[in-house]
Amino acid sequence: MGNSTDHTFFMYSLPEGKVLETVGVFEVPKQQGKYETGQLFLHSVFGYRGIVLFPWHARLYDRDVSPPAPAEPPGAHGSKEVKGKTHTYYQVLIDTRDCPHISQRSQTEAVTFLANHDDSRALYAIPGLDYVSHEDILPYNSTDQVPIQHELFERFLQFKASKVPPFVPRDTLQAWQEKNHPWLELSDVHRETTENIRVTVIPFYMGMREAQNSNVYWWRYCIRLENMGEEVVQLRERHWRIFSLSGTLETVRGRGVVGREPVLSKEQPAFQYSSHVSLQAPSGHMWGSYRLERPNGTFFDVRIPPFSLESKKDDTPNGFLPGPFTSLA
Repeated sequence: MGNSTDHTFFMYSLPEGKVLETVGVFEVPKQQGKYETGQLFLHSVFGYRGIVLFPWHARLYDRDVSPPAPAEPPGAHGSKEVKGKTHTYYQVLIDTRDCPHISQRSQTEAVTFLANHDDSRALYAIPGLDYVSHEDILPYNSTDQVPIQHELFERFLQFKASKVPPFVPRDTLQAWQEKNHPWLELSDVHRETTENIRVTVIPFYMGMREAQNSNVYWWRYCIRLENMGEEVVQLRERHWRIFSLSGTLETVRGRGVVGREPVLSKEQPAFQYSSHVSLQAPSGHMWGSYRLERPNGTFFDVRIPPFSLESKKDDTPNGFLPGPFTSLA
């Protein structure tokens, strides 16, 4: 990967016969340090063009590199027995031209907010906002002053030829980050691999709403399944256990995830989605498994690493949310 030649994107996602598009010149990925606001990149797994808004420093709890924990009683499935290490993730904008190509592999409206009114079930999404791990960034540069097509690009960033990268944050980006920090912040990441299928979970606290004289606490969780092996598999079922601090333990079973039963192959190894959970308590835990099918018709279960659902003190979102929005209610 050099600095002297142009490179292309979506080599594995574009329909047959479509001409590949040149996006710019690749840069050497950073082994140390972090990428700055305004860094252009290709996503190494999903292939879309994007730009970094700002970094988050998360605690990564990786069960693949930790000693197995002793058996725990129901409801005690926390992550404290796994040592966390600091890992950099980025809040990014996805180029809207690439959204149709990744819509079957990754939700492009996965970052959601609670609505600012009394309807406690109303959720709104900002299209084309994502979280990307440091190792998924393939940095590049471009001479185009508007290289990313997204409705928020020019509201959040401005071109300055003297800067590297040549896009700097506007005051509106800094204000948006500060006001919505509690609902955007990525703090914990949980990861575990079973039979070459790696599951990564990122929970987010969204806030509290009053409903029928009680408090309802909301979280969203983003999940990525990735096939690290050679064999094609298909996700068929999900099985969740949800423990609330109030003492309840709920079991949820269902077909697929978000209405889909994705196939994970060597050509398209990953699937990423978001969902939501609410509790009538300020904290709890979730864990579970996915059932996947092999080509020969046999099934196997993949563990979903347990993760905590923790609330925050200031739980009334009041920052401005640049529109338009898509209701997920």
